[in-house]
Amino acid sequence: MSSNFITEDFDAAQWENIEHYANDLLNRELNCSGCLENLIKDCSTLSEHVSEAGTLLSIAMTCDTEDPGKRQAYLDFIENVQPKLSEFADAFNRRLAGHPAVDELPSRYDLMIKCIRTDIGIFREENIPLQIEEAKLETEHSTITGAMMVEYDGEGKTLPQMAVYFENTDRSVRESAWRAVVSRMEQDTERLSEIYDELIQIRHLIATNAGFDDYRSYIFQAKHRYDYSLDDCLQFHDSIESVCVPLMHQIHEERRTALGVDTLRPWDVSEKSGGGVDIHGRPPLHPFDTVDELISGCSNVFRNMSPELGEMFDMLRDRDSLDLESRKGKAPGGYQANLEKTRIPFIFMNAAGTQGNLTTMIHEAGHAFHSCYSSELDLIDERNPPLEFAEVASMSMELMSHPELGEFYSEEDARRAKADHLEGIVCFMPWMATIDAFQHWIYANPEHTREERAEYWLGLRRRFGPRTDWSGFEELKETSWQSQLHLFQVPFYYVEYGIAQLGALQLWQYHRKDATDALSRYARAMSLGNTKPLPELFGAAGLNLGFGEEHVSSLIGELNEALGEIQA
Repeated sequence: MSSNFITEDFDAAQWENIEHYANDLLNRELNCSGCLENLIKDCSTLSEHVSEAGTLLSIAMTCDTEDPGKRQAYLDFIENVQPKLSEFADAFNRRLAGHPAVDELPSRYDLMIKCIRTDIGIFREENIPLQIEEAKLETEHSTITGAMMVEYDGEGKTLPQMAVYFENTDRSVRESAWRAVVSRMEQDTERLSEIYDELIQIRHLIATNAGFDDYRSYIFQAKHRYDYSLDDCLQFHDSIESVCVPLMHQIHEERRTALGVDTLRPWDVSEKSGGGVDIHGRPPLHPFDTVDELISGCSNVFRNMSPELGEMFDMLRDRDSLDLESRKGKAPGGYQANLEKTRIPFIFMNAAGTQGNLTTMIHEAGHAFHSCYSSELDLIDERNPPLEFAEVASMSMELMSHPELGEFYSEEDARRAKADHLEGIVCFMPWMATIDAFQHWIYANPEHTREERAEYWLGLRRRFGPRTDWSGFEELKETSWQSQLHLFQVPFYYVEYGIAQLGALQLWQYHRKDATDALSRYARAMSLGNTKPLPELFGAAGLNLGFGEEHVSSLIGELNEALGEIQA
């Protein structure tokens, strides 16, 4: 949505084009709270244009990491535009928050002003060049991981494409595929460790420049985590250790017994999701052959759930807002990005025909639905919810789509997919706690050595991880944290998945009783965007925000009961 403030031909990827509008906002005469509201609206419009320009450059780079022109265009934006935007944002924030009429603004601006005041408190001009270096290192990480290919089964394959072999019923195939992947990853282990070393030091310096003891304290403020604390995260880790870890071990022991092996090896089970080869020797779940089949099937799934969701998903297809196939040079992983000016979401993933791919597609579609529901909110700050609730949108969609998996599977295979998903939730929560606890230690001890890092990582694996036998791969086990891209590119973005999973399980509880009611709760809460604090966003859907063992136990308990019903 545009306004008279911005011309339609505005190129927001160049600072010389942005500067005129930025100066207007910084120098405009302001006499009353109404003037402030107009100022906020115009700044939001400018932010929409700039955000979309940067997002499009980022999308282009991740879709083709081997294209030097796309990589350089993104880096030019990071190096030449982003620093000036940071300076402008701080100057604008100070002007707005310091204006005598700011306290006369309507209550809709309360959360926004609170966040602005936090941002003013942590901004330091000397951190701008550090943040540029941080972004460069993150881009290098994307380039390195996007270039990873292996020769296997007679052809070159991306690492996402290798996932299908880890579900092969022939253990020798799984082992050879796993060895091929880790052999390729080991080629870059040293550089990835160097990148992480550099990122830790940069992030620690950013924090100390801003007056914090460590990056943990800084990032909680930077992420506007007002509604839970460092101690809440530590309590959450303890709750997961008490509730989820024993159940994970039980699931893995059943797998070991069914496979008839003395120990589970890394090629027998995914340590992140708990998934792997079918324990009854059935062929891997294969929901689709082509991306077109994936898109068509998901369209049917969402239309069966509600016409509204179906229309939203079909809009993404019709607007070419999906890049789903895995290919050489494409960055790994999956994400949903908001194009703020056009109010259209974009979904990126690497599809290889697995059940995990289908789950990722539904997950990212949940993010897109969240974006669509909040797209009518006027201001960019109002449309971008906290990550802890953004992930409720995606994770609950994974669970609420269970009754529609017949679009991809026979009745028997649909039951397998549901059971795998529920087991995966149990096994993911300890992995989430591992990654979050690892980051807490990393940034509380920024001067640690690599040996100390490996020792702490292995200790966390003993606390939260499966009893997988890594004999012969001990050094690789010490750096197995490198497989988690969040550690490199989005620090401290991981506990949100665990918090949101608890919210998603509560929505799933509603859905099991009344699907229409659950989807109504979903739409109502997602439409709020970022207009309410986190506990109120949870409350709008009838969900509780909690970290204690009793809360976790009640949700995982019902999940385990449902798992028993499916497997009976």
